[in-house]
Amino acid sequence: MGATLRIAVGSSCGAYPVERRTADGLERATDLVAEEVPVALSYNGTSYAVMLATPHDLEDFAAGFSLSEAIVDSIDELHDLQITRTDEGIAVDIAISPARFFKLRERRRNLAGRTGCGICGTESLAQAIRRPPPVASSSLAVPSAAIHRALAELGKLQTLNAATGAVHAAAWASAAGAVGLVREDVGRHNALDKLIGSLAWSRSNFADGFAVITSRASYEMVQKAATTGIALVAAISAPTGLAIRLARESGVTLVGFARQRGHVVYTHSQRIHEISEAVS
Repeated sequence: MGATLRIAVGSSCGAYPVERRTADGLERATDLVAEEVPVALSYNGTSYAVMLATPHDLEDFAAGFSLSEAIVDSIDELHDLQITRTDEGIAVDIAISPARFFKLRERRRNLAGRTGCGICGTESLAQAIRRPPPVASSSLAVPSAAIHRALAELGKLQTLNAATGAVHAAAWASAAGAVGLVREDVGRHNALDKLIGSLAWSRSNFADGFAVITSRASYEMVQKAATTGIALVAAISAPTGLAIRLARESGVTLVGFARQRGHVVYTHSQRIHEISEAVS
């Protein structure tokens, strides 16, 4: 096989030579492969975290990470954002207020984030198990059929995954299940951060809809949702016990195994209405 192609760090996927064996025999072909690059996040010039992420929608990623990690409380507290691409990766420097930066330095962590890990490198147990305040009481009411409508629409909108088969997605759906926004990344928590960031930039109301994720519902996914006020998370796979306990404490409705026409509600089922009529 030929040498691996060098892909620019800003590309979401690259073409790689492969040998593919099928029922008809062996063939040489080219596959589209999802890219992941180190993304270094700095605040006011001080390094905070290095995550492996798919190198697109980085403005959304930076904003969503800042909000979901409680570095800032509002998108208005991000004063500037600079993205620099190099051969080694991507540097994202975010300017925040001196007061926010002081608080950040008090709980600063240095981490090299792996694709599947949201809290790698955290310095203490207290930092790892951060419990956000409960989500504000909301009137969100979601017909059960809306969850499955959102899943069906999301499947058609995962363009990067359709090309590579290697990325997760996080989508934002209305209470009726209409998907209005999708973000993709090799890391499930990165995809959710990108979704949160995009919603924040557009001044969307986090109380008006729900998030759908194409992954398991792990603790950090519920943590990010609760921190930003998302009241309902529907995952196509299983939750963890820690995720269920946090969802119960934080007032998040947690749905797992959301596939085809079935799902399991683990917490705060009052937001989901089991009705038989189709969602329009």
